[in-house]
Amino acid sequence: MKLLRHGPVGNEKPGALDARGTVRDLSLLVPDFTPEWLAPDKLRALAAIDLLRMPIVPAGERLGTPVSGIRQFIAIGLNYRKHAEEAGLEIPKEPVVFTKALTSIAGPNDDVTLPSGSEAGDWEIELAFVVGTRAKNVSVDQALSHVAGYCLANDVSERDWQIKRNGQWGKGKSFDGFGPLGPWLVTCDELPDPQNIPLELAVSGEVRQRSNTSDMIFPVANILSYLSAFMTLLPGDVVITGTPAGVGLGMKPPQFLRRGDVMSLSAGPLGTQRQRVV
Repeated sequence: MKLLRHGPVGNEKPGALDARGTVRDLSLLVPDFTPEWLAPDKLRALAAIDLLRMPIVPAGERLGTPVSGIRQFIAIGLNYRKHAEEAGLEIPKEPVVFTKALTSIAGPNDDVTLPSGSEAGDWEIELAFVVGTRAKNVSVDQALSHVAGYCLANDVSERDWQIKRNGQWGKGKSFDGFGPLGPWLVTCDELPDPQNIPLELAVSGEVRQRSNTSDMIFPVANILSYLSAFMTLLPGDVVITGTPAGVGLGMKPPQFLRRGDVMSLSAGPLGTQRQRVV
């Protein structure tokens, strides 16, 4: 299934995309896509719903994040070889881990507001996975069984705050709206292999990033297993898995976001995003 949430900020309702590409409302059957609804038995119950009998959501209604009640927002850095090279950093021997503030999470098409005085706003298209069942000390072989599904993410960054403000990367990654997710969560029964998803990001019509998740240094299964060795992953946790080459910081000379720019992201079955920079 492709699960989503629609409606104004703070009042989103659960929904799903039917086989015809029409958004259907599920709020008569489900209160919200909270962490408990990501368990395997709940996802099987959702898959049994006849979507064609559910109400149609009006075209153009805002989409929110595909899940609610997220408790941890975890990110992996430098997970594509060419991106590490363009950043002038060594290829990591283990996953680089940092966190983004929960308040950075936004809908897939919400505006991105640059902080006051920002001169180094940047884009990063990424694959995100959402944890479905509690994971602690999980083997690589069992890791994907703990994933509820996958969605598209943009790890928006402010490079001056990330690099020059004397701290960890989270400083430049955690401004409000710097974590767009969605438009929907593709459950694992529909997407069993997360390592073959095309990724493309354009800024105001100019393609900046084009790659595939097959190029990741650490695949999803390895990332989940690695994280679970030193922290317990909870249902509903979101992990974004790194960005390919083509970020503004890596260009010569660097090019950064300006107010009025539009970021357009696409990722095959994961859908598309579009954010206006304000």
